[in-house]
Amino acid sequence: MNKYLRLFRTVNALIGSFAVFIAAFMAAGTSMFDEWMNLIIGFFVVFTFVSGGNSLNDYIDVEIDRTAHPTRPVVTGEITPNQARNIGVSMLTVSVLLSLLTLDIYCIAIVIAAAVLMFLYETCLKQRGFVGNLTIAILTGLVFVLAGALVGDIYANIAVGGMAALVSVGREIAKDIEDMESDIGRRTLPMSVGVRNASIVSCLFFIAGPVLSWLPIWQDPENYLYYVVVIADVIFFYCAYKVFSDPHTAQSKAKIGMLFGLLAFVMSAIYTSFLA
Repeated sequence: MNKYLRLFRTVNALIGSFAVFIAAFMAAGTSMFDEWMNLIIGFFVVFTFVSGGNSLNDYIDVEIDRTAHPTRPVVTGEITPNQARNIGVSMLTVSVLLSLLTLDIYCIAIVIAAAVLMFLYETCLKQRGFVGNLTIAILTGLVFVLAGALVGDIYANIAVGGMAALVSVGREIAKDIEDMESDIGRRTLPMSVGVRNASIVSCLFFIAGPVLSWLPIWQDPENYLYYVVVIADVIFFYCAYKVFSDPHTAQSKAKIGMLFGLLAFVMSAIYTSFLA
């Protein structure tokens, strides 16, 4: 594969870009197509954003990648670290410039904030454990908020974005507990407060996500298709219990819970668009 496509982790960038369409459908249903131009812009905003973040990651983690990912283009010498850094900054800048085409102040503000957070995460926050966990969670939630803003309703995906962000914090902490012995150069939460206390914090975030997921039910209790979210909530509660004894299972099952959570919001949009 072309060295730049490998630098960008193109498959991951495309998955993130197409997620904009799914999140836009969650926010607006079929009326999302009224904002088709913004959705196209949003697709390329996310693609350049993810590509820029991955390029910065390869610049920062080049020494770690010599062992963990020896085929990455910076490690093999196909791209120099400075080139990766410059490409990363350039791609993040392009994502911000593309957001200007939406002519929407919320979209522009979200992308600028996300670009700043991504740069800070890769350059300094990743090594600071819990702060880095929060940063990744915020970036996860902002994808959904951005999709809502692209279709004219910045508040439509607050619940799903908040749920995704909260659960992401729990999952990131569980991963840090799992990787505690192999983490080098980072001061993660379990290193700072101990495994038991970190597990408690992770547990609380796994519980907070399901609590927020019931906001749409409170707003529209007759949207029965959304009740699929109960499956996601059960999985998250299981993760909250399991993180104390098996953080690997907790963080891996959380991904399944997220999929069911997304399914619930998609089903909710289907109900609103076709059955209400």
